[in-house]
Amino acid sequence: MSKILLKQAWQGVANCSQCSIRQSVLFAGLSEKDFETIHKPINQFQIKAGDKIYSMGDDATCMFTLRSGLVKLVQYLPDGTQRIVRLLRTADVVGLEATLSPTYKHDAIALHDTEMCRYPTSATKELSKTNPTLHQELMSRWEHALNDADTWATEFSTGTAKQRVSRLLLMLSKDNPANNCTLFSREDIGAILSITTETASRMIAEFKRQHLIVETSFNVFLCDVDRLEEVAYD
Repeated sequence: MSKILLKQAWQGVANCSQCSIRQSVLFAGLSEKDFETIHKPINQFQIKAGDKIYSMGDDATCMFTLRSGLVKLVQYLPDGTQRIVRLLRTADVVGLEATLSPTYKHDAIALHDTEMCRYPTSATKELSKTNPTLHQELMSRWEHALNDADTWATEFSTGTAKQRVSRLLLMLSKDNPANNCTLFSREDIGAILSITTETASRMIAEFKRQHLIVETSFNVFLCDVDRLEEVAYD
């Protein structure tokens, strides 16, 4: 883990020129003076696939911006099985509920090797009171999270298993010019789509046989977007 000084983060040294902290619209409206009020050093760090960022019920003292990678938000059913309620990708904010709640509402776990920046919730809350642009962006983020929740309820919990898997592949390849997507364990796919691990494995194998997806390296697939859309919304 490396600590990046505020001046470095603002000026873009220490490999921050492409940092999500600078490019994320959550902070786009801040002046340098506002930025400096986040008085604690910004921690930039990498975590491995499978590592936990925080657990449900932990004190919500920080938020995280994803620079790269993929994070799952997990809740657990009474029988102990997991339910993945959302996936977060580059430039998304992990732990957004920290602006309103004293504790985190999910387990946040990296699905891929992930790079993040961590910043204190207290500073963001204070700035939201004095910076209308930041406050508006926080509201936009909450609206986006609500829209995502609606999408998960409709896209990934209805239809046949084949349709659900198609929709997930389309979501993962979205905004990727090469139409590539990187998958994860079949257990996690099942937890996202409310299907069994065996069904998830069978669907991926069937899609490969039908050349709807082509594996270019381990768990990295080239997606036939047009055909997947036909399957997803038939």
